[in-house]
Amino acid sequence: MFIDQTGFMLQPLLRATWAPRGMTPILKRWDRHDRLTVLSALTVSPQRRRLGLYFMVQRTTAKTDDVVAFLRSIRRHLRLSLIVVLDHLAAHRSAAPQMVQRSGKALQFEWLPAYAPELNPVEYVWCQSKYGHLANLIPRDIEHLHEHVYDSLEKIGRAAKRLHACFAHARLTL
Repeated sequence: MFIDQTGFMLQPLLRATWAPRGMTPILKRWDRHDRLTVLSALTVSPQRRRLGLYFMVQRTTAKTDDVVAFLRSIRRHLRLSLIVVLDHLAAHRSAAPQMVQRSGKALQFEWLPAYAPELNPVEYVWCQSKYGHLANLIPRDIEHLHEHVYDSLEKIGRAAKRLHACFAHARLTL
């Protein structure tokens, strides 16, 4: 299971788009910097090689307790021993020992090399969501952003081909 987190802001992520000649699109945006933090896990079942996407959206920055709660909820749902692959975010480093204490040998932690986000397939989930589904989106408020982020991640999680593409981009074989 690969874990990562990212932020989604009220500020739109501007991307090139098509428009009729002479009619440049104009996006009116917020000056507010409200944001959502999303924790996400990409799982691979050992026998069937089936992929799953789990995520948790919150309005505050992800801290150790949030990472622990997220891992516990996935562990309760899957009811299996898990190998968890993490980057070196401080919240991840402090959550790992707590989870080992609580779950014993049911969780094993592996660490990605420093400064190597391209090895984490969850990074490509973020790319699909931010640069694809949510590009040029100007949300009305934080709840509207939450709705669009949730819908985008649900759509990605339901499409097995998209999840397989995330592993292919990270050059990982299943």
